[in-house]
Amino acid sequence: MTEIRIIIVEDHDLTRMGLKAALQQQPQISVVGEAANGKQGLALLQQLQPDVAIVDIGLPDIDGIEVTRQFKQAEGEEAPAATRILMLTMHDTEESVMASFAAGADSYSVKDVDIQQLVEAIRLTHEGQVWIDPAIARIVLNQAKRITPSTAIAGTEDGYAQVLEMSPLTERELEVLELIVAGYSNAQIAEELYITVGTVKTHVCNILNKLSASDRTQAAVRALRTGLVQ
Repeated sequence: MTEIRIIIVEDHDLTRMGLKAALQQQPQISVVGEAANGKQGLALLQQLQPDVAIVDIGLPDIDGIEVTRQFKQAEGEEAPAATRILMLTMHDTEESVMASFAAGADSYSVKDVDIQQLVEAIRLTHEGQVWIDPAIARIVLNQAKRITPSTAIAGTEDGYAQVLEMSPLTERELEVLELIVAGYSNAQIAEELYITVGTVKTHVCNILNKLSASDRTQAAVRALRTGLVQ
């Protein structure tokens, strides 16, 4: 497995130092830089171009959402996004989560995650997948139910929309997708919709294909970005 180069942007010294020490003990992970505020973090992102950046939202100058937005904008559209952003924060409100993904964040976790979950989040994020805590997914679902397509998350990816125009989700697939976003397992979805687990698996497979998603978590986030889940 290729070494994953990461930087940590966190203003609390003890948190940053503890996080760095814990991650440095993990195989295939190398902490190549750290910053204590948004300006330093943005400069470090542009200078080092790490594989994954762990960014706190509540930074003292430029908050993590704005750091993410500015960095993603600066990357431009010509080159593929080399650096992926994992938001790691105490903020678990709808506004924070939705704003983070709209700014271009790739994954989102709260700070009470254990180290093994965080390592898994880093690995999946590095691979181009989306990691989002199931509790956060439920929070986002509550917000998504209150928005209309015209007020859906900014930055909707045109590619998904084009795919869905050619192969739209069925009514049943949308029901399954909503429960996926809510964090339901296949067995729970089957019970909720009075169908078999095998049927659920078929619907999930169709959903992943139509959303060009590699897993359920990525499908959930893409559904929220495109406003599919209402």
